[in-house]
Amino acid sequence: MRDYKRGLIKTAQTLQSGDDRSIMRDPACRQPRRVKKLTVDGHKMVTDHIISPSSRKAQHFLFACQTTADQIIIKQRTRDPVFPSGVSFPLDCPVYNDTFIKVSVYGVSDEQQSSNFLGTSRFSVADLLHSKDQQLSLSLRTADDSVTVGTVLVSRMKMGEIEDGEVDHITADMHQKCTLVYESSHGINDKENGPIMNTVFQNAVCKVYRFQTVDSKWMLVREQMAECTLSFSIPKQLIGLCIQEDTCRIQELKDLGELSPHWHNLRKDVISRYEQIIKEYQDTLVELEKLTGPSFKPSCSKGQKYLEFIPINLHTQRMRVTCPRKTDSCYDVVTVGAPAAHSQGFKNGGLQKLLSKYESEKKSYSTAYQCIYYPPEQTTKAREILSVVSQLQPHITALADQLLQSPRDALRDTLKSLEDKTEQFVHALKDELVKSALLALHAARPGYVSKSQTSAPSSPPEPNEEPNVVCNNVNSSQTPLKESKASPVRSDSIPHHKEYDEEEWDRVWASVAKSLNSVIAMVEKLQEQDNNNQESTPCQTLADVITSHSPDRPMDVVDWRDQLGVLVQSLKECVLDVAERARHSVIFVLLQEAACSTAQGLQLQQRRDTVFSQALTALACGFVMRLYAGLEDKGFLRQLHAVGLVAQFESLLSTYSEEIGMLEDMEVGISDLTRVTFRITEALSEDSASLTPIISGRRDRYTVEVPLPHDAFQTLPDELRQGKLLHVIPVLFNVGINEQQTIAERFGDISLQERINQKNFEILEGYYKSLSNTLPSECLPSFQTQTDIKELLETLGQNVVTKKRKNVEILWLAGTICRRMNGIRFTSCKSAKDRTSMSVTLEQCCLLRDEHQLNKDYFVRALDCMRREGCRIENVQKNIKCRKYAFNMLQLMAFPKYYRPPDGTYGKVDS
Repeated sequence: MRDYKRGLIKTAQTLQSGDDRSIMRDPACRQPRRVKKLTVDGHKMVTDHIISPSSRKAQHFLFACQTTADQIIIKQRTRDPVFPSGVSFPLDCPVYNDTFIKVSVYGVSDEQQSSNFLGTSRFSVADLLHSKDQQLSLSLRTADDSVTVGTVLVSRMKMGEIEDGEVDHITADMHQKCTLVYESSHGINDKENGPIMNTVFQNAVCKVYRFQTVDSKWMLVREQMAECTLSFSIPKQLIGLCIQEDTCRIQELKDLGELSPHWHNLRKDVISRYEQIIKEYQDTLVELEKLTGPSFKPSCSKGQKYLEFIPINLHTQRMRVTCPRKTDSCYDVVTVGAPAAHSQGFKNGGLQKLLSKYESEKKSYSTAYQCIYYPPEQTTKAREILSVVSQLQPHITALADQLLQSPRDALRDTLKSLEDKTEQFVHALKDELVKSALLALHAARPGYVSKSQTSAPSSPPEPNEEPNVVCNNVNSSQTPLKESKASPVRSDSIPHHKEYDEEEWDRVWASVAKSLNSVIAMVEKLQEQDNNNQESTPCQTLADVITSHSPDRPMDVVDWRDQLGVLVQSLKECVLDVAERARHSVIFVLLQEAACSTAQGLQLQQRRDTVFSQALTALACGFVMRLYAGLEDKGFLRQLHAVGLVAQFESLLSTYSEEIGMLEDMEVGISDLTRVTFRITEALSEDSASLTPIISGRRDRYTVEVPLPHDAFQTLPDELRQGKLLHVIPVLFNVGINEQQTIAERFGDISLQERINQKNFEILEGYYKSLSNTLPSECLPSFQTQTDIKELLETLGQNVVTKKRKNVEILWLAGTICRRMNGIRFTSCKSAKDRTSMSVTLEQCCLLRDEHQLNKDYFVRALDCMRREGCRIENVQKNIKCRKYAFNMLQLMAFPKYYRPPDGTYGKVDS
């Protein structure tokens, strides 16, 4: 391939008069095209200028070749062997009147995926320009010039002179022109492919079309598909965080201290399972680090174990539309295979079904393992408390130290931050779960004897009565604890061999409020001394917890910092004491959950990690793409920090057989994205490493930091530059369209799809209400269609509850509403290759029709052209090394009309 390219370049550089430029596709250089297509191609098909040696005047100029090959009639058994194609030359390869152009034609066999040389012909530019109607009919002859094998009709396609980016009106008949006028393996817009975009989006494929509008003018449509480097970087970061979290969990379990033999053995078993997961994740990470090559996982690799965290066939697709005297418009979509654990299979269903079954069985497991049963909302609460304690305790300590370093006139500002964080800390721990968990932990210590063991045995519970589950032979029912305001007690004083003081937690917890109020009172006293003319009112935000204490004697200037230091140190110690007790209590809750879950629970966690990794990677890709596109849109940026963005996932999975399990996985994975926030940061430099998004956090809450170069970052609103956490509201709508969905609708169950659509419609409707109550309509993008969002939502709601087979209008409406609300669009099927391609191309043509006045007579032609020649068939080629969608005629009979590909573009292939 290198020698071929080098030789072609040499020819272009040295030959001027009598130049023989080959326009050909060498089968050794590039994969051949699909069945019944001949290619007339040399360089990439690019729309450019031809420069006349005499006038040097640039014109927008294009050649079209229409080939009739006799051999194709025999080989393909077709009666219409006409194959149009278009080509023009790049700026660095000028063409003059005396330049000769050679056309070489290859036949392609789909069955063998090979090509064979058919014939060649050549002509001069002068002959073409001086011919009648600027059209030549040439004989296609074999290499030895002995036999004529067909005809090549060459015509000049004048697109008019281009000034100021406008595309002039073309009056020639569209049927004589090639719709696809450009294809390239690189993007053509410098702004869209700058350093920021190139960091995340690579290996772009670009196709440009021209379509006629209703007023007989022309629009240029550029379709660009790219891989996303986040396909691997996000999962690798996430796996690393899971390893780190599970390693910390093991250490936390060990830090619980001495436990009774029963609990010691359960803890040992749980630690062993965590170590097994860590080992598997480490092995996966090692394998991923070895990978090189494309930045996506092909659909044929979806079942490979070591790639299970990687999203399937993740690509971005952007359509840019240029119309006469109108501003360019862009439409983005992220295409990705449905987030699902293919390597683990779907024999027993997906996450939604498995989690429901697991929760129903956990009660019986808890009785068998002598654990307290904690429902999902309580274990979730335990994780939240653990996260809050881990974040706030070091933050409070840092603010306390900062307070001691502040000058007297700046104490109040630091104190306000300290007060806010401490109040959050205190109120987070004001939960009965912590108190009851401390008692349960005490009962798990060696030598503990419950009062219930010395009393008469209780009668068995009634059939409908909740059983009193025991913890190490301790009755788990708790009595409310009274608040106390006694002095704090250190955590190491918890008695292991005598009855537990149930009021101790109240005393320890209240000591934090008491210490804080002492600090507040002293700062107020200092301010009073500094400003005797101004009356000071001490701030008592926690007065309902405990009365404040303030020193009575005047404060010397010399010793104020020492006295404040004593109070601050007391506050730090109290916060640390409470944090340790709370941490141990909720860790014990999570130990009980893990102990009674057996191996099934941790397998579910692995499955959930896998699915979440795929969903998060797709979301991060979509967020970055949407952010980059909206950096100059003030309304969008305001919406971003005020109410967040909606992320609308469109799924085409059926509710039959294995795809039910995929949909159940996807539903949980998309729902888990509510645990994700984003933050925009300023990059240290403009190299790729500095501009790559970074993830932090634990399973209950992740934050994705998106770095921007200095210049872009400085243009953001203050809220974004100050690091405000940004929320994304994920919604999922599913409508199956294939033959399996036909079976499900007639003989099976589609309740899963109905429940998903109804639930997510309510979420979408709630987001719209929040958006409309917070921001003016001017912040949203403007569209040609006049239907407002509220009316679209009403129509969507009606369709969601309507019993209609394959109601794809749900998907169309949800996608339209998402775009109208500045949202992020995703489209998925099993592999994001076949059904997804049909959906994406249909959406693009609908946008051209509704927003850019695509001539209705050319709607189907444009649709077929995109499916036959566009980026999506290139996506198929990248995934399975074959230019055919994986459909057969029987399947397509069950598809909605506009989701069927054109003839010759589908067949039986391994997908």
